Formats: sequence, C-alpha cells, structure tokens
Amino acid sequence: MSKKVSITLDDEVLEFVDQLSSNRSSFINNLIQKEKQRLFLKDLEDAYKEQANDPEFLEEMTIWDVTVGDGLDA
Repeated sequence: MSKKVSITLDDEVLEFVDQLSSNRSSFINNLIQKEKQRLFLKDLEDAYKEQANDPEFLEEMTIWDVTVGDGLDA
C-alpha cells in the first residue's frame, strides 16, 4: 500500500534526484528503504556485540552446547 504525500526539497536536491532517476517517488522510496535496512542491520550488529559481551548469556550457551551434543551418535 502506498500513500501520496507532499514534501519540500531544496532546488539542488531536486536537481540531483532528477539527474539520477526519472521517477522521483521510486528513487526516494529506495533511499528510505535502504536507510531503514541499514539502521536495522546496525541495531542487529549492536545486539550481537552486546550478546557476545554478556558473560551470563555466554555461560548459558555453553550449557546448551553441551546439552545439545549429549548422547547423540556422531
């Protein structure tokens, strides 16, 4: 679903957009989608870093690693 909105762009920015694309809406949508994905991936990376530095979590993962492999035939 999409919504029609009105935005104001500086003349220089609009000229730049028009040089790169014949479809302003598509161009702006793509830029915003890329930024949304970049922020999501940054948040995910930060969460993994936090997790890797959490001794309580790391201890629990060690216990699960042992449990998962316990009694299984190779």
